[in-house]
Amino acid sequence: MELTELVELAEKERNNQKSIRIHCCTSTGCQASESLEVKKAMEDALKESGLEADVQIVGVGCMGFCGRGPMVEVEPNGIHYEKVTPEDAPSIIEALKGGEAKPVQGDPNHPFFSRQLKIVREFSGKIDPEKIGEYIAVGGYRALHHAIYDLTPEEVVAEITKSGLRGRGGAGYPTGLKWATVAKMPPGQKYVICNADEGDPGAFMDRSVLESDPHRILEGMAIAGYAVGATQGYIYVRAEYPLAITRLQKAIQQAKRQSMLGSRIFGSSINFNIDIRVGAGAFVCGEETALIASIGGGRGNPRPRPPYPAVSGLWDCPTLINNVETLGNIAPIIRNGADWYNQIGTEKSKGTKIFSLTGKIRNNGLIEVPMGITLREIVEEMGGGIPGGLQVKAVQTGGPSGGCIPAQFLDTPVDYESLTKLGSMMGSGGMVVMDENTSMVQVAQFYMEFCRGETCGKCIPCRVGTVQMYQLLTKLLNKQATPADLEKLKQLCDMVRATSLCGLGMTAPNPVTSTLQYFESEYLELLQTTNAKVAVH
Repeated sequence: MELTELVELAEKERNNQKSIRIHCCTSTGCQASESLEVKKAMEDALKESGLEADVQIVGVGCMGFCGRGPMVEVEPNGIHYEKVTPEDAPSIIEALKGGEAKPVQGDPNHPFFSRQLKIVREFSGKIDPEKIGEYIAVGGYRALHHAIYDLTPEEVVAEITKSGLRGRGGAGYPTGLKWATVAKMPPGQKYVICNADEGDPGAFMDRSVLESDPHRILEGMAIAGYAVGATQGYIYVRAEYPLAITRLQKAIQQAKRQSMLGSRIFGSSINFNIDIRVGAGAFVCGEETALIASIGGGRGNPRPRPPYPAVSGLWDCPTLINNVETLGNIAPIIRNGADWYNQIGTEKSKGTKIFSLTGKIRNNGLIEVPMGITLREIVEEMGGGIPGGLQVKAVQTGGPSGGCIPAQFLDTPVDYESLTKLGSMMGSGGMVVMDENTSMVQVAQFYMEFCRGETCGKCIPCRVGTVQMYQLLTKLLNKQATPADLEKLKQLCDMVRATSLCGLGMTAPNPVTSTLQYFESEYLELLQTTNAKVAVH
């Protein structure tokens, strides 16, 4: 079937002659708050109302405002309700007939929504993630069709390069450069891998995208496969994401049935298959060489580089690895053009970034913002500041590999270079807000405990160094440390960073070094208390 026919059928199915769509969040987070029960209650209330001919209940993905879920949105008027319970369902249906809805009605002009710019999440919370027709109806797979029939592989790579897109998984390596490296390798077996092994504490950006809009990732991978000459793709996703896995499996089956994946995509000579590999949840498998080893059936241990995966990766073949958010940008770039994307963000950090905004903050959830927005705008305007009248003390970005940025730098723009300059990093997108009562030494201990437990143990600096740093931090918090212990902690940070095998070990000291840099007085206060006790005895 031609794309135009598919689009017509999809649009007809989506509209379905019904003037009102009621979106009910069915993401993992809201399921814990009875979102599925809310959807069932909405369906039951609709049957009793006699409005079935005009109203459609649609299960959608994450709407973003997680702290106020479950959420229900009524289209086309854009009204949304927050913290909905199953008991609220009948009143929402009655409101369609002029009655009054019981749950709190949200403000669509709230900065949490109005300050966002959604590119990767443009359809999240708007379409049914389990129906390919809904994705096609809003423009899905047209970028893939355009790439295959209107562009050469070289032109696709050039478009991604021109866009300025950088990898959203950590260090921000230029995506176009990585694609070009794989594309220039000799013809033969090549692979495309989606790194969905999201392991940072408090991070759930990739999970949300996979649950809300799985076809977007499949389309991005297929475009990447066409551009670099690969015919096989793998999505490496952790087992702790069962809903994401289920929806990906359905999406792959649906795309194959419509000839959008598999053999002869859109009737062309292009073949591209995607399979899922489920990881056991090891944080180190987020590192690309460890991930490759795990997909290949080995233990998830990293290896020295070079050779880099782009030259010799999965089963010694050239391999392109991008994370979920990076691949989620591909279809919009091909659809709208590199110049459109290049105008968003800063000079060196283009586009948008998704963050999971958590911690001591009024409004927590997922946000997608243009690069260059300041931390203050995110924390105070979008996040609503800290409850209880307390002040912001620090913002931790980048997860266990990142650092703690003190309140004095809240006017810093969020981009790769600015965060790195302050001793932190973009990372995959975790953002934890801390108030004035937070112990920064405890924060450092928490992240070091995580790294200590997640080290693969292959190299001594990481295997032993993280344990020793954790023990020294614990000794400090127990007020048993000496100035020599503090000096040893600093030396260990330098040693682990300089000599570890992979990125996990190299960046593990970051939370410690950043808190030492900006909050050393808290470390010294613990030492002073120790000395005072010794003097008394």
